[in-house]
Amino acid sequence: MKINKLNSIILLGLIAIISILVAQLLWTKEAFTLEQKKLSQKAHIALLEVARKLYEGKDREPSCQNPVRKVSNDYYIVNIDNEFEPDILEFYLKSEFKKMNITTDFEYAMYNCQSDEMVYGNYISLSQKTEAKTTVSFPKHKNLVYYFAVRFPNETTYLFSSMRFWFVLSTALILILLIYVYSIFKLLQQKKYSELQRDFINNMTHEFKTPLSSILIASKYLIEQNPIKEDKKLHTYTDIIINQSNKLNNHIEKILNIAKSDYAPLELKKETVLIVPIIEETIQNIQLKYPDANVKIETLSTEYEIETDVFHFHNLVYNLLDNAVKYCTEKPEIVVKITLENQNLKLAIVDNGIGIPAKNISFIFDKFYRVKNEKSNEVNGFGLGLYYVKEICSLQNWKIKAENNSEKGITITLSIPYKK
Repeated sequence: MKINKLNSIILLGLIAIISILVAQLLWTKEAFTLEQKKLSQKAHIALLEVARKLYEGKDREPSCQNPVRKVSNDYYIVNIDNEFEPDILEFYLKSEFKKMNITTDFEYAMYNCQSDEMVYGNYISLSQKTEAKTTVSFPKHKNLVYYFAVRFPNETTYLFSSMRFWFVLSTALILILLIYVYSIFKLLQQKKYSELQRDFINNMTHEFKTPLSSILIASKYLIEQNPIKEDKKLHTYTDIIINQSNKLNNHIEKILNIAKSDYAPLELKKETVLIVPIIEETIQNIQLKYPDANVKIETLSTEYEIETDVFHFHNLVYNLLDNAVKYCTEKPEIVVKITLENQNLKLAIVDNGIGIPAKNISFIFDKFYRVKNEKSNEVNGFGLGLYYVKEICSLQNWKIKAENNSEKGITITLSIPYKK
């Protein structure tokens, strides 16, 4: 099975982040082990020094070369084999632990040979935090007479606190992994929706084009018949059917082009043309569709030229005029104003429609967006018309904006760079 490029990139990215995270966790575990060994070595050295100082001033040498024995990770016993005072022991423990920079709390106990039991000494807080004193049972050890035991009750917490950087870094990597997985999930979801949308548009346009082709073939055959040619009205109506079928076919092609533009930009075949004749022709088509509409042009010159794709420019103007007529509750009065301002040709389409709420006007050029108003249920559409207009403008570096009129209706203005 062939894996496409996007899936390969996603998979490689996921593997890379998981690998980094696993490596980080292994390094953190190793760092914890090293910190544990370091604390054990420091405690061992400190306890050896305590044992040596407890022998100072005595007449004999220590009988044991290595009096310190580690029973567990947080528990040590020290064989002194000589009498010692508890207060002196506590003083030495504090001072030596401080020298070795051991700042975690500890507690100690001493063996009393008379009572044959471990006598709890004290709980020492080197971290300067108030701790509740808790008596802990220290086990006895055979074959030892003078010895003491030391326990570090908060060793694990102490080690974790000394590794804050490692845990922060590991947490950050976990968050990055979660964000990456979430982003990939949303990307794949969006890709799925995009493919469904494309398939829907392709299927819809295919279903439209098949009957439309039949209508065009039948109409062209019909207009060539003598009874149709002899009857002026029938000939006119048949010609309208052909013209409007061609226009509908062009609109279907436009929808297909929009669907394709999600994956590749539209290709424009630009040429230098007079703008006014194209607009006049589009107005005639609009008035065939809406006989009651009053559409007029206001311009100081009919010689304005622009460089554009004639087909797409015709569709652009048609879409704007069609929207202007459809969203009128009274007789449509539309003015197409053409002016020249600061080396820009301004094409403004002013209508007397119902207008658009200020909070929605910035979204009208979005794909599939339709404003909910009193006319939206009556007017059929997919919310693609103005999106198409925006796309054509963007491809030609034209600016487009919409604004409500002071009284009623809206004005959509195109700013087209103009060279004389």
